[in-house]
Amino acid sequence: CERCQCHSEDKHTAILYTLLSQNLNHSRGGRGPAHQRCLCHQHRTVCLRTPHVTCQAASNVLVKTISFMKNLPSFHLLPREDQLLLLDNCWVPLFLLGLVQEMVTFEVMETPAPSMLKKILLDGQSKRQEPERTQPTLAAVQRLQCCLNTFWSLDLSPKEYAYLKGAILFNPDVPGLRASLYIESLQREAQRALQEVLQPLHPEDQGRFARILLIASTLKSIPPALITDLFFRPVIGNADIVELIAEMLYEITGRQLAP
Repeated sequence: CERCQCHSEDKHTAILYTLLSQNLNHSRGGRGPAHQRCLCHQHRTVCLRTPHVTCQAASNVLVKTISFMKNLPSFHLLPREDQLLLLDNCWVPLFLLGLVQEMVTFEVMETPAPSMLKKILLDGQSKRQEPERTQPTLAAVQRLQCCLNTFWSLDLSPKEYAYLKGAILFNPDVPGLRASLYIESLQREAQRALQEVLQPLHPEDQGRFARILLIASTLKSIPPALITDLFFRPVIGNADIVELIAEMLYEITGRQLAP
C-alpha cells in the first residue's frame, strides 16, 4: 500500500480516507507516512479476541512461574542483584513454557481502526492525552503461536518441564552476573537431570534432549514487549511488568495481577 512500506497490491483508498488523512497529516505538521495505519495483512495490529479470559489465564500462569522461582532454594542463595538480572532476562521464556504446560490457547482479532475524523477533531488536545499504546502485529503473534505449537508437539512430562525451567532460569550468559560460575553449575545440573529423565521415558528417541534445548532457545527470541502488550497491558496499564513481577517475587507490596 502507498502509506506503509509493505508494497501491498491494494493501492486504492477511499476518497474520504484520503481527504481526512491529508488533513490529519497537515494538522500534525506534515509528519510522514510512518504514522499512517498499515493496510498490509501481516503488519496490521491485533489484540486478544477474549481479553478477560485470556488475561486471567496468563496471570495465573505468571503467578505459577513466580511460585516456581520462590520454591527454588538455589535461586534464593544467589545475590539479590543476580536474582533480579535472571528475572529480567528469563521471565518471558519461563512464562511461555508455563503457557505450554497449562495448555493456554488464545485467538486474536484485528485492532479496531481509530476514527480519522475523531483524530482530526481531537488533534488540538493531543498534548494533554496519554500516548497511544503499542499493539502487537499479526505476524509477531503468529510467530509466537508457532513456537507454542512446536512445544506442544513435544508432549513434555511434568518432570521434563521442571528441569527445563531450571535450565532456562539459570542462564550464566546474562550480562552483569556476580555468581556466573555458580549459575553455570546450576544450569548444567538441571540439564543433566533433564537428560536422565529422558532416558527411561524415551529410550528410543536419542535426539530428544538436543531437540528440546533447541526448541527452548526459540522462546528466548520472543520480545518481552510482545508478551507484555498482548497478555498484560490490558491488566496493568502503563506499569512496568518486571517491577510488578519483582514485587510479587519478594512480596514487597502483595499486589496481585487481576483483570
